[in-house]
Amino acid sequence: MRVARSLVLVALLPLFAACQLFDGPRQSASHVGQTRMQGQLTAADGKLVFQPCNQSNSLVVKDTGGTSVLQEAATLADNQGKLFADVRGRVNGSQLELEQLYRVERSGTACDDPNFKLLILRAAGHTPEWNVKVSGKGMVIDRAGQPPLALPYVEEQLGDGRFNLSTEANDQHIELWVAPQRCVDATTGAVQHMSAELRINGQVQRGCGYFGGARDD
Repeated sequence: MRVARSLVLVALLPLFAACQLFDGPRQSASHVGQTRMQGQLTAADGKLVFQPCNQSNSLVVKDTGGTSVLQEAATLADNQGKLFADVRGRVNGSQLELEQLYRVERSGTACDDPNFKLLILRAAGHTPEWNVKVSGKGMVIDRAGQPPLALPYVEEQLGDGRFNLSTEANDQHIELWVAPQRCVDATTGAVQHMSAELRINGQVQRGCGYFGGARDD
């Protein structure tokens, strides 16, 4: 079930309850036959290999969607840690025909994120630090030096995959603008599939974002 639709007010409830009942994200027509997966990326014998989270099998990556995943992985690869990838594609035997890259980052723990399936969207930026987590129950805004804000929101679709989330709190007008555009985190080097802007009373803070497991765009 798509929990956030254009101009629908989402009730303010605790964002991440221990248990949550939902039907799961609705699959768009363009995604029929494809599967979204998270896992580890490694290079082996000149090929890029994807191992899904909590599975022992590995899949050779074929970039059928022109995502440039090989270049993104090569840029991030070093001796500092494992590469995590969030992708969509078709499994064909021992091959992953990759169609969409949601994010790739250095992480050895992302597979264990307990909140991923509940998230609709996560966006974050730096200087100053900010972080927004959006679920079907509301949005939580964390900013450096300020207490977290848990708020309801309204989503407005703007076309071409762009949308914004808006809310009012303590006489503040808050908006999160999101667009489908490759975005590189300037601090971590992580690559995400959306750019984001957090606007609070006209002040703009830029960052990157990605869809969580509760949104299947």
